[in-house]
Amino acid sequence: MRILSSLLFAVTVFAAPNPFVGRWNFNLPNNHASWLGITEKNGALEVWYQPTGGNVFQLKEVKQSGSHLSLTVVAGNEKRPGVTWELDVAGKILKGQQLRAGVATPLEGTPAPKLDGAAPKKWTKPEALFNGRDLTGWEPMGDPKNSHWVVKDSLLVNEDHGANLRSTRKFNDFKLHFEVLCPDHANSGFYLRGRYEVQLEYEPLSANPPERRIGSVYGRIAPEGDLKRQPGEWETFDITLTGRRVTVVRNGVTTINNKEIEGITGGALDANEAEPGPFYIQGDHTGGLKFRNITISVPAAK
Repeated sequence: MRILSSLLFAVTVFAAPNPFVGRWNFNLPNNHASWLGITEKNGALEVWYQPTGGNVFQLKEVKQSGSHLSLTVVAGNEKRPGVTWELDVAGKILKGQQLRAGVATPLEGTPAPKLDGAAPKKWTKPEALFNGRDLTGWEPMGDPKNSHWVVKDSLLVNEDHGANLRSTRKFNDFKLHFEVLCPDHANSGFYLRGRYEVQLEYEPLSANPPERRIGSVYGRIAPEGDLKRQPGEWETFDITLTGRRVTVVRNGVTTINNKEIEGITGGALDANEAEPGPFYIQGDHTGGLKFRNITISVPAAK
């Protein structure tokens, strides 16, 4: 009987799910956010890491010892110190610290929400988010002196590299429309809920893989099809976001069809995915982009 009980206990322990498996959101100091996506394959953990900037990528140095996980998120070299994350399971959250050049930063990861509610059956009439006269409803992020956002000829224009621009209102689910003129060699992005970047760029094709080119959800979802590249010409974007599901229609062609956004992208304002968030437009990469006809529809009241 004792042997049978021991065997049953061993089977139960073996079958217990790995506590690190899941998607984890981290709010970091100075209004930065990060993300981990952890799965288990062939008895080993596969870890994808979204830093505060740039694109999500797979970590190569991953070590688990019971309820402790060590991750090398930046490999050290002669020019820069390495960065490691040391995490422990604490109930339903991950707690630990980031170590860089002897400096420890506290970390706390919470499970990312599913956001899998039903899509709205009806939407409100489109409402203008940009009035074509001034920046009412929008504000520069950071030092206003660093902002080069102006209104010219009824267009929203970023004249030079500088501050990002954020809407003063926040949204959950929505249908967004905007028109953009992106010059050659320009780079920007339109952030949904302040957490998911729809990439806007006309850099050389060799500079970015498909999931980081114009119309992508940066680093997460590549657009489908092969639309003509047209720097310096007006283009339209119609974007629907319900929960985690996003649809992108560019120039009348559906390029992302109801796909799941697994987590935040680089530059996210925070990792509070269950909360409404603002739109924001990158101005800190290059200037030169122009916008017009920015409108929003939200779920209609029942």
